[in-house]
Amino acid sequence: QLQLVESGGGLVQPGGSLRLSCAASGRDLSINAMGWYRQAPGKQRELVATITRVGITNYADSVKGRFTISRDNAKKSVYLQMNSLKTEDTAVYYCNTEPPWRTFGGTDYWGQGTRVTVSS
Repeated sequence: QLQLVESGGGLVQPGGSLRLSCAASGRDLSINAMGWYRQAPGKQRELVATITRVGITNYADSVKGRFTISRDNAKKSVYLQMNSLKTEDTAVYYCNTEPPWRTFGGTDYWGQGTRVTVSS
């Protein structure tokens, strides 16, 4: 029943910026920590940023100082501001709870994600 819809991705040049949005529905996630994850081609999905219910944030070393995660519980939305983008940031980006939302079938739930391509 949970649905997570990511948006805001696209093609951007190195050094550019993008702002990703995540809209949640079907479940109240206001008590959950939330995160942004990404999966580059041929690589495992990795956690890049988290934010608790009260706004405490953490970042992977690879994005620290460049990315900012935020949330608006009233709008059931999570955001990721990405600045100074690098080619290595190219990936499909997903939002989810942290840890990821587990279905009754015992698997993690993931939305479709939004693709970010950083290229000249």
